[in-house]
Amino acid sequence: MQKSSCTDADRRLLAALRDCGTDPRVAAAARALSRAGEHAVLWLAAGLAAAAVDRDRRGSWLRGTALVAAAHLASMGVKRVVRRPRPQLPAAEPLVRTAGRHSFPSSHASSAAAAAVAYGALRPAGARLVPPLAAAMCVSRMVAGVHYPSDIAAGALLGGVTARAGAAWMREPLERGRR
Repeated sequence: MQKSSCTDADRRLLAALRDCGTDPRVAAAARALSRAGEHAVLWLAAGLAAAAVDRDRRGSWLRGTALVAAAHLASMGVKRVVRRPRPQLPAAEPLVRTAGRHSFPSSHASSAAAAAVAYGALRPAGARLVPPLAAAMCVSRMVAGVHYPSDIAAGALLGGVTARAGAAWMREPLERGRR
């Protein structure tokens, strides 16, 4: 078995959060958030829906959605290089199945943080609604027992940096010259 590169603090915090999942309501919420975030589906669907409704900012929403997808893909690439195994807690099975065996960085956290940064910049409602939902999704992965806190932190950092790096591009008019 490959040794994990996580710290004792990582393991202790993960165990404490996974213990929260023994409450059936918390477990149900963690499962629902984990499923909604799989392959960035929630965030991609939200961006596309916003692009369909908000005609004035359609191009910005589409580019923001592309940034979310880019953050998700970047995290998957890093996972293939780092290859940190998923946590194995002796006292608790994971609450959800995972698409892959590697945990660092969290792709759920990458896409959630990218959505919080990108979509939050487009509408005041997005700035109020997306970050708490993104944070809940990040925590759900630890409650589900499938990510260490450092996986979440690295994924959120990657997603936030990706979206922030594309912020100027995201706000460009859909067609250059049309203002």
